[in-house]
Amino acid sequence: MSELAEEYQLEYFHEEGFERRECPSCGAHFWTRDPDRELCGEPPCADYEFIDDPGFDEEYSLSGMREAFLSFFEEHDHERIDPYPVAANRWRDDVLLTQASIYDFQPLVTSGETPPPANPLCVSQPCIRMQDIDNVGKTGRHTMAFEMMAHHAFNAREDIDNPEQYAYEGEVYWKSETVAYCDELLESLGADVSEVTYIEDPWVGGGNAGPAIEVIYRGLELATLVFMCMEQDPDGEYELKDGNTYSFMDTYIVDTGYGLERWTWMSQGTPTVYEAVYPEMITFLKRNAGIDHTDEETELVGRAARLSGQLDIDDIDDVEAARGDIAETLGVGVEELRALVEPLENIYAIADHSRTLAYMLGDGIVPSNVGTGYLARMVLRRTKRLADTVGIDAPLDELVDMQAERLDYSNRDTIRDIVRTEVEKYRDTLERGGRQVERLAEEYAGRDEPIPLEEVVELYDSRGIQPDMVEEIAAEHGADVEIPDDFYSLVAARHSEADDDGDGGTEADADERVSDLPETEKLYYEEPERTDFEAVVLDILEREDGYDVVLDQTMFYPEGGGQPADTGTLSTDDTTVDVTHVEEVDGVILHRTDEDPGKGEFVRGAIDGTRRKRLMAHHTATHIVGYAARQVLGDHVRQAGAQKGTDSSRFDIRHYERISREEVKRIERVANNVVTDNVAVKQEWPDRQDAEEEHGFDLYQGGIPPGEKLRLIHVADDVQACAGTHVLRTGDIGTIKILSTERVQDGVERLVFAAGDAAIEATQRTEDALYSAAETFDVSPQAVPDTATRFFEEWKERGKRIEALKEQLAEVRAQGGGDAGEEVDLGDTTAIVQRVDADMDELRATANALVAEGSVAVLGSGLDGATFVVAVPDGVDINAGVVVGELADRVGGGGGGPPDFAQGGGPDADALDDALDDAGDVLRRLSEA
Repeated sequence: MSELAEEYQLEYFHEEGFERRECPSCGAHFWTRDPDRELCGEPPCADYEFIDDPGFDEEYSLSGMREAFLSFFEEHDHERIDPYPVAANRWRDDVLLTQASIYDFQPLVTSGETPPPANPLCVSQPCIRMQDIDNVGKTGRHTMAFEMMAHHAFNAREDIDNPEQYAYEGEVYWKSETVAYCDELLESLGADVSEVTYIEDPWVGGGNAGPAIEVIYRGLELATLVFMCMEQDPDGEYELKDGNTYSFMDTYIVDTGYGLERWTWMSQGTPTVYEAVYPEMITFLKRNAGIDHTDEETELVGRAARLSGQLDIDDIDDVEAARGDIAETLGVGVEELRALVEPLENIYAIADHSRTLAYMLGDGIVPSNVGTGYLARMVLRRTKRLADTVGIDAPLDELVDMQAERLDYSNRDTIRDIVRTEVEKYRDTLERGGRQVERLAEEYAGRDEPIPLEEVVELYDSRGIQPDMVEEIAAEHGADVEIPDDFYSLVAARHSEADDDGDGGTEADADERVSDLPETEKLYYEEPERTDFEAVVLDILEREDGYDVVLDQTMFYPEGGGQPADTGTLSTDDTTVDVTHVEEVDGVILHRTDEDPGKGEFVRGAIDGTRRKRLMAHHTATHIVGYAARQVLGDHVRQAGAQKGTDSSRFDIRHYERISREEVKRIERVANNVVTDNVAVKQEWPDRQDAEEEHGFDLYQGGIPPGEKLRLIHVADDVQACAGTHVLRTGDIGTIKILSTERVQDGVERLVFAAGDAAIEATQRTEDALYSAAETFDVSPQAVPDTATRFFEEWKERGKRIEALKEQLAEVRAQGGGDAGEEVDLGDTTAIVQRVDADMDELRATANALVAEGSVAVLGSGLDGATFVVAVPDGVDINAGVVVGELADRVGGGGGGPPDFAQGGGPDADALDDALDDAGDVLRRLSEA
């Protein structure tokens, strides 16, 4: 098998009489108590054997099975912990969604940097795996949203030089005990453990590896037991299935995953996992869609379900071919089977996707075009399309709410509001995007080429157009398109990696001298209002644009967390240098100066106090505005970005609709109430684990800081991890004024605000503009809005009258009034070639009037360069775009348009009359062609 074969020689296997076998069908090695067993027991080597014949003594619901698992491990000295959110990017910056329980503890606990919340522990962790989206409904066993029941133990070797370097020591338990726990749990539920097989399947991922065991019972994989104990090492002695070499680590971790849904399914023996997980919703959806099977059809569905383990889009190239094999085995036609199971597959997917959305929106994910927001929108739009396809007329927000209620979310009203808003956006998208698909289909049909997959993915990414809609429209226009079975998995993969916000590093990062220097003592946290200090110059690094000065201690705040760096001076007895920028690299603070103050010198530092005071006010105000936005808009509001300044700051939040003027005023009122309460702004430095346990992951609004200790800033009821400088009391801010709001991107709203003196100055600028407008209108400031509205309405009405007069003038011209222009006989019709020195609107109106009279219109204007408009009545075989192109070429420009109306021009107005003189010849030549 692999070089890890020895790692599977567990004491427990030998004590319990297991035998190691090799499956003749797939080649996998497995352990079994049954001396007569030949096959590993996992599909496609075996079928499901528990459908209509449950594998446990009792039938369990989801909640019942969850409690049975957690209670079992509590009785075996494990501590139960609460699950983490499904949005993993709330506590780590390298992934978006929680896909396994081990995500809760990566990377700090698994590396040994921080201790786990308990050791050993058990948890039932909600997870979302977008890569399974195309399998949902088809295989009978895949769910995109699921709970991973798990027990974990964190171990560290004791035979190393410095065992205290890790946050945990010694061995809690390891492989044999883990398998024994699994065996005992199965037996306690009434499983026939002689039927259980343990398949060897080494695990690799994220630079780590280790032996792993799949637990198979009656054809269903119930659990995976991973023993994370290796790390990628170019000099490692173990080469694993990814082609890389690995060596053993000092830490080794029990990482198990028991699928709650599959254990519940095993206890019930329903045709698919979906009837076990979503019984009420499946019944509701089938009734709503009018799906009512006869006894014979129900029996056929059950038989197909036993074989559906062979359907796995990850493992087979052609789902339809696999479906054909199942149909042949059942003795029915593939079309008959498809007509029976496809509506059910859609029903199952709708139920699963609704639960996925409940998890996502319940945990505060806001649909957008990036990150977790993109994934939520993708699931929502696919669910809506599936519901429309199968004929579900219940509103999507009602379906998602059914699952949110089961999951006991308290923000159900917000969830429904988000879903309703997104459905409306989707409808608008379909109307606009459908026309784009039609144009694309016509283009490729004309080339006699299939529409490339890249175009279909781009349509989905940019317009939200579902692939089956592209197929339908393409077929109507005679174009071919092939959609792979794993389309949604491919799209999700493009958006499932967390963004790398790194800037490529600085020149300081590459300077080895920095890494050899001691960390700089930070004085600005204890006395943020102090602006002077004394220090010693430890080193000076010469740069192209100055010098980086390293001090033993500093009051200068380095740029970070959206807060700009302090500026000021460093002085010795002989010289004073300007500090223009400050940054931190690996704990060392670098002060960029214009001159060299001298290594080893004693210096006096002076901060620009006005700048520091304004930055502190704006940073604390940022926390307050965020708190106020959550109070007004909802708990789903989370920071998407921030930049503090001295005159104003911006604060980006995740929100699903535009912020109204009334909401802005309410946010302002809440924020200023916090200011006038004059509460103390407190800081503390707790352990990360304690902070997360007490305050949750909303701590990380401004980003996820490294380290075991966190600096927390308390402003009234708001608590955040933050490294910035702050005022001592909220009253020190003075006032907060929201200056504007704007949509940064779909799902992200920006609040621009000013604090303190800057807020007063901004208000005065607004008042100055108001008073200036009042003076212009010769009214009081209070009368400006009504006066402006009256002037605007009068202006609009005057514009309408002007347009009406232009149309009347155009009709007069068309009927021969004024200079009627040249008439050109084209046989079946007449063309009017005329110079009309007017704007484009008047040219169009005149052309339309001439066309209404049955004439071809060729009009030219010398008002701004040379401009042409050509209009052609229906039934006249002259291409207006070609005519405009030829005439515009004569005046040094270009133009074009559809065959019935085109416009263009060029800069050479002197050539306009000559071009119009040639228009008759151009028209005759084109009409005779």
